[in-house]
Amino acid sequence: MSRFLVLSLALAFGAALPAQAANLQPIKRVEPQYPPEAARSGTTGFVEVEFEVDPAGKVAKVSVVNAKPTRTFEQAAVRAVKQWQFAPGGGKGKVRLNFAL
Repeated sequence: MSRFLVLSLALAFGAALPAQAANLQPIKRVEPQYPPEAARSGTTGFVEVEFEVDPAGKVAKVSVVNAKPTRTFEQAAVRAVKQWQFAPGGGKGKVRLNFAL
């Protein structure tokens, strides 16, 4: 399968979140798979997603906020973030996943 780098992970939190959300870090992180068509065509880009973590530490909801190019990496990014796990406590986060060959 093609190689790629996830160049940055920046978790950002809103001011209205509980204090424990400030330390929201994945304890299990699954990297997205580079879409084969994008790899063949040499396409690079990014996806920004917001997510909610339930009290048990599972990702309960993922929403795409921004993506370039559109309709290329969103599915891979959402599928990967849905598999992340966090310490119990819940919260909200935002992450940007960069896709580069």
